[in-house]
Amino acid sequence: MKQTLAQLALVVKEYDEAIDFYTNKLHFQLIEDTKLSETKRWVVVKPPGSNAAGLLLARAANEEQASRIGNQTGGRVFLFLYTDDFDRDFQNLLDQKIEIVRPPAVEEYGKVAVFADLYGNLWDLIEPANWHKI
Repeated sequence: MKQTLAQLALVVKEYDEAIDFYTNKLHFQLIEDTKLSETKRWVVVKPPGSNAAGLLLARAANEEQASRIGNQTGGRVFLFLYTDDFDRDFQNLLDQKIEIVRPPAVEEYGKVAVFADLYGNLWDLIEPANWHKI
């Protein structure tokens, strides 16, 4: 049996502001932006060079969903962005004025920092110690 995660839904306020953040500030690639109805689009972004799951940017459709924007996991780090060059990507976070929640640290598993996206979702930026094995 073979399975894989295809995408993860991330609840956002507006499609275009989320696309702008992920593509222009984090340099993700816009994989798909398909209009499904007058109010719904299928929007997928992925980090550059990634063959893994993408983020489905899902606009909140009601008050309950809107209440989860920026806090889908109760304040825990939600997403983990692996990189082959921590210093380059951390400098990009600084250059783009992205909020750094926890400064860089070297841990047993690699170099890591925590940042917040445009809505406050927490991300780990990680250069794994065993990057060559990933």
